[in-house]
Amino acid sequence: MFTGRGRQLTIYLGESDLHRHQALYTAIVELLRREGLSGATVIRGAAGFGMSSVVHTSAVLRLSMDLPMVVTVVDRPERIERIIPKLVEMAPASLITAHDVEVVHAGSPT
Repeated sequence: MFTGRGRQLTIYLGESDLHRHQALYTAIVELLRREGLSGATVIRGAAGFGMSSVVHTSAVLRLSMDLPMVVTVVDRPERIERIIPKLVEMAPASLITAHDVEVVHAGSPT
């Protein structure tokens, strides 16, 4: 890992979204790992809605299998920019954002 100027990439998608018969969030994490990015985190949301305005929440049993998912990765700006076209191809219906961050402490692998 590194400290200093970085870029955070965030991908918003649904739990039931697929890429080649695999959960999209899993496929994205595997891609990021293969491409040598520094790490990724997947967060499962309790509730949310997207462009369809359909609310997905864990409180409604029939929708609880399509909860919001967020994949986040922080790395050097050039590495993030390099991966964006592949992510757009994999997740054409997802919202993808990127913004500059300052990495102040990266920890160490255990």
